[in-house]
Amino acid sequence: MSDTPQVLLQHHLKKLRLPTFHSEYDKLARQCATENKDHIQYLLRLCELELIERERRMIERRIKAAKFPATKSLDSFDFKVIASLNKVLTMQLARCEFVDHRQNVIALGPSDPAS
Repeated sequence: MSDTPQVLLQHHLKKLRLPTFHSEYDKLARQCATENKDHIQYLLRLCELELIERERRMIERRIKAAKFPATKSLDSFDFKVIASLNKVLTMQLARCEFVDHRQNVIALGPSDPAS
């Protein structure tokens, strides 16, 4: 069997700058075949993977461009350091649903736990 279609596909995906399509299309095709998913569902999953990866890389580039002295996130935050901080409420606020609902948020208190 000729490798021409696969070589052309890889070339086109590279030219179109779709690296996640390129790296995942074969594995995802096999997975969708075993799950009896049609071509629309296959393409949808492939597009979603590409979008997720682009978003991740964009965030990485922005963090790098900001030149933060250290990268921190709520995932690595130790809530035991500030015992009075409500973890559930903090995680809820981190989802930023209050913005969609046009609600205000007021945070009171010192920003440094040593204060």
